[in-house]
Amino acid sequence: MKVFVTGASGFVGSAVVPELLKSGHKVLGLARSDDAERKIKALGPNVEVVRGGLLDVDVLAKAASEADGVVHLGFIHDFSKYQESCLIDRAAVVAMLDALKGTDKPFVNTAGSLMFAPGVLGTETTAKQTSGFAKLRSDTEDIVSSYKEKGVRACTVRLPPTVHGKNDPNFISFFINVAKKSGKSAYIGDGQNVWPAVARLDAARLFRFVLEKGRAGAAYHAIAQQGIKTKEIAGVIGQLVGVPVVSVEMPEAAAHFGVLTGVFSADGPASSKITREELGWEPKEPELLDDILVNYAI
Repeated sequence: MKVFVTGASGFVGSAVVPELLKSGHKVLGLARSDDAERKIKALGPNVEVVRGGLLDVDVLAKAASEADGVVHLGFIHDFSKYQESCLIDRAAVVAMLDALKGTDKPFVNTAGSLMFAPGVLGTETTAKQTSGFAKLRSDTEDIVSSYKEKGVRACTVRLPPTVHGKNDPNFISFFINVAKKSGKSAYIGDGQNVWPAVARLDAARLFRFVLEKGRAGAAYHAIAQQGIKTKEIAGVIGQLVGVPVVSVEMPEAAAHFGVLTGVFSADGPASSKITREELGWEPKEPELLDDILVNYAI
């Protein structure tokens, strides 16, 4: 297949592209800058680049229509403008899906796993929350699923908040930097709330599986670990940075973690049992706490 990949230069996308290439696919990667274009071209042979961003819906629609399938990984990770980012994402998704109507081509969307009631084990079929910070992306996921009635093999991969690995620019690196700057590695309250996790390379393999054989309208979970206590995550970060591990309460937590306070206080265990059984996906990479000590060395 010739696969159009948004977010191809990003942390997850730069693992998905080589995974597709080694399985014989060709890739058309979306690049919003010269730097992104260089990164995408360096990922391997059989890679082309189309210039544009998520706001360029005409570019997205054209690239999607010319491809044999789409993997949509791009997202504007500005949590100070989260609603705006979600709405930009939704417009981009609809533009690409409309370009694929009636083709039966695959469209693989990306969403987050923190969309269930706190403390409830979220499965691929668990009812989602209808309010809160996760609702915007959840609603977009529902739009994606509806295109199974419009001739698109549209699926969603839900990523956990912790997608980890070497050169991770996201949440774990953020918490490490906060620990370094503040001189303490903090967790919120008793730290018994849990985050699910997956290694970047394991997630990349799942995206390929879903592209190749995912069911129209289905949601799949890139979950290697059902839930790690945030107190344990803070403990390993404290060990890595060499600072005390402490509990913080609101509003100190809000001052300490900033815009990510709500995310780190979430309690979101999640299962990938259905995904594993249906697609034969099994995680192979190191688990989160071991990976922090190896790939996040400072």
